[in-house]
Amino acid sequence: MNEQLIPLIVIAPLLTALITPLLAYLSAKLVRAFSILSVLISLIGAISVLLTVIENGPLSYFFGSWPPPIGIEYYIDPLGGTMAVLIAAVSFLVAIYSGPFYKNEKWYREGGCYGLHLLITAGLLGMSVTGDIFNLYVFFEISSLATYGLISTGGPKALVASFKYLILGTIGTSFYLLGVGYLYSITGTLNMLDLAEKLQPLIDSPAIIIAMTLMAVGLTLKMAQFPLHGWLPDAHTYAPPPLSALMSGIVIKVPAYILLRVYFFIIGPANGPIPQILTILGWLAALGIIFGSVMAIAQSELKRMLAYSSVAQISYVVLGLAIGNSLSLIGAILHMINHAVMKSCLFFVAGAYIFKTGEHSIDKLRGIYKKMPLSMGAFVIAALSMIGIPPMAGFFSKWYLVFGAIEANLWPYVVVIILSSLLNLVYFLRVIEIIYLKGIDDSNSDLDIIKPKKGFELPLTLLIPILVLSLGIIVIGLSNEQIVTQVLQFAIPGGGY
Repeated sequence: MNEQLIPLIVIAPLLTALITPLLAYLSAKLVRAFSILSVLISLIGAISVLLTVIENGPLSYFFGSWPPPIGIEYYIDPLGGTMAVLIAAVSFLVAIYSGPFYKNEKWYREGGCYGLHLLITAGLLGMSVTGDIFNLYVFFEISSLATYGLISTGGPKALVASFKYLILGTIGTSFYLLGVGYLYSITGTLNMLDLAEKLQPLIDSPAIIIAMTLMAVGLTLKMAQFPLHGWLPDAHTYAPPPLSALMSGIVIKVPAYILLRVYFFIIGPANGPIPQILTILGWLAALGIIFGSVMAIAQSELKRMLAYSSVAQISYVVLGLAIGNSLSLIGAILHMINHAVMKSCLFFVAGAYIFKTGEHSIDKLRGIYKKMPLSMGAFVIAALSMIGIPPMAGFFSKWYLVFGAIEANLWPYVVVIILSSLLNLVYFLRVIEIIYLKGIDDSNSDLDIIKPKKGFELPLTLLIPILVLSLGIIVIGLSNEQIVTQVLQFAIPGGGY
């Protein structure tokens, strides 16, 4: 029965996206409710499927009467199920959070924004459940095109950022598609399980080397891995706040998931060109961790600081893949989860700050904890987790990465991870100091808007997702051992079954 839930995970937001303009025309409340409900259906389905595959093994669903490898197969194992739950959970909170930002828009604009959000979600979920590498490309394009469109709604500067991302993103997906073409040319199949079997005798073929290199370039560009990160800072800075959380939380994680899927599950980390490519990616990730952290220190706008932080944080994931042992892979997957929760929370708070004050500058945060105590408390929790302070979630993924590097005798990576935590401390401590230790300049009329009002500090649709994520950071940290032993150990290659 759970096999039938697999297509529903993707279909629910996809079909709802198609009718959001009509729903928005009928009622603003209707389009919000249907958008939230459709992602909730995906979340419930993803959780149910994940629990099933952990207990009983992978599930497969194929369309029509064409079984794989001829037909298109949806295939969920613990790794894909984990990603599906993560994507649906973050998207669900973003759908709730989006309401105040879109409610004053024209009906067609509000419907369009929710529709694009649902298309992004459907595309990302499709990538996590498909067992076909070309079908994965189709979902890649769906989510990418919707992301370009939603970024552009942020204003004139957002149009330029969106166009830059469109150009670079198209190059990235084209590189991936070329890699798929090379694999198909020598195997005659697009099914991932069939590819894994047919590629083994051909593993040293020049076509494999070219395909894996093309895929590495395309996927690292899409995940904004240094030095191919150029599109990300502007996209985050000028995108609507809900999209910034969605992009940093899950959009840039899925290419890393694909890299893990192709390199470790289809090809094998010790086969063909993979060891050499992973070595190169590892050193680029180490540089990216330092570069992103240093650039974050230099920023004066809150969202731009968080954007450069994301460049560093996705490099942690790539570093874990590059190390390639079981500890580092658990660390990489756990950091995908942790960073999705931490950075979504931080971008939610940044968006709430913009919503409340109309300001983007870090310096304008002076004393704002008096006006937004719960939101700023959540910011501190997420910041401490980003730094790696126990028992917050971020500490444990870094812990696994460090011990994975030690096990592999890669001590420079250990130094980089520790140094980056210190750099995280620098830029987050600066923001926390401004929030809590510098008083509001009452002579600045721009801050009149944040004078206390009756009721909550924010609309509940903004405040509740922030508090849920901040609580999630603590819960994940305290239950990290259960998450690893009951979920993630099954998600790594060779784990579990």
